[in-house]
This record gives sequence, C-alpha cells and structure tokens, in this order.
Amino acid sequence: MLAKLRQFIADVITPAEQQALTFDDSGYRLAATALLIHVISLDGEPSEVEKRKLHMLLESRFGLDPGSTDRLIASATLIEGDAVDLYQFTSVIMRTVDEKGRLRIIEMMWQMVYADGNVTEFEENVVWRAADLLAVSSRDRINLKRGVAASQAESDAVK
Repeated sequence: MLAKLRQFIADVITPAEQQALTFDDSGYRLAATALLIHVISLDGEPSEVEKRKLHMLLESRFGLDPGSTDRLIASATLIEGDAVDLYQFTSVIMRTVDEKGRLRIIEMMWQMVYADGNVTEFEENVVWRAADLLAVSSRDRINLKRGVAASQAESDAVK
C-alpha cells in the first residue's frame, strides 16, 4: 500500500513526458544519442550536415528506421537540454554496454565531431571526458580519433 502511495505521488509530481524519458537498462541508445547531440550542439545550432550525419549513424549503428530515429533524437534532445553533466548518460552506458560497444560510441562521437569539418577544442574535450567516464583508454580514444579523421580525409578527397 505504501509503495502504491509513493508511486501515485511520483506520478503527480513528475510530468508524464519526463517519465517516458527516464533511463532504464535499455536506455543506452537514448544516452548515447544525448552524448552525440551534446557534441554537435557545442558550437551552436547543429548544421544540416551534422543532423544528416546523426540520422545516418543512428540508423546504421542501432538498426533503426527513420521514424524511430526521429523519435529517439527528439527524446535525447529533451534530456540533453536538461543535463548538468555527462555522467547521467555515461553511467547508463557503463551499466549496459560492453567495452566494444563503448568504443563504438566514442567512435560515433568522433564522427559527429568531424561531420562539419571543423574540430574545436571544446568538442575534443567533451569526447575526452566521455571516454574517461566510459573507461575508454587514452590510447583507444586517440586511435579512434585518428581513424575517423583519416576516413573523413578520404571522404573529402573523393568529393
């Protein structure tokens, strides 16, 4: 009975839209997407190139259709806007994603950093902090950065 009363009070105090955006053990996609949105929002409003890259990454890495991707981005944008630090995202990822998956998330962050062709020290710092919180070594973080940079250079050369 006490548990039901607590749940009722929590439901009244917390708006329904906020309840839907809470993390559970399967919330790593939401957390990872919020990190990606944070990276592309550091230098202002995300560009169309960054938005397209975000869609493409989420669809390919998470196997989502365009509608699911739009909903995930909308939810992650709300959560990222209310965040005070990266820990609330990285802690979810640490609980639910293995090392290989965490490396892929850092790689995705680098891909978003390089999406607009302009790498800032703020973006690099956020990836460094996220990698540290995700227990990704400096060596792995730097190797992922170099790999993404080389891939981006090749892609730019083809254009």
